Amino acid sequence: VQLQASGGGLVQAGGYLRLSCAAAGNIASINTRAWYRQAPGKERELVARITRAGNTDYADSVKGRFTISRNGNTVYLQMNGLKPEDTAVYLCNALSTWGEYWGQGTQVTVSS
Repeated sequence: VQLQASGGGLVQAGGYLRLSCAAAGNIASINTRAWYRQAPGKERELVARITRAGNTDYADSVKGRFTISRNGNTVYLQMNGLKPEDTAVYLCNALSTWGEYWGQGTQVTVSS
């Protein structure tokens, strides 16, 4: 499974961005897709995930602001009401029958 992330950038506080993560390869084996983020000096944290059945869950810090969705092989993370503390490298993730896969990170920077 190969994952390709895109959509990061620089935005002012209160703004929005949409991240995309396209999957290729043995996508039929994927059970869960997710977005993680890692800020400098902090541990990687789960932001949102969506299961094959479409069930979603979110980190408390992004509930009500971020929405994860899926369309075919691509998973999106719509991020509204961005805050400076959302600044991080965002990484897409997939869990399959055969293992765990990561895409390259995409930088999100929110200025105050």
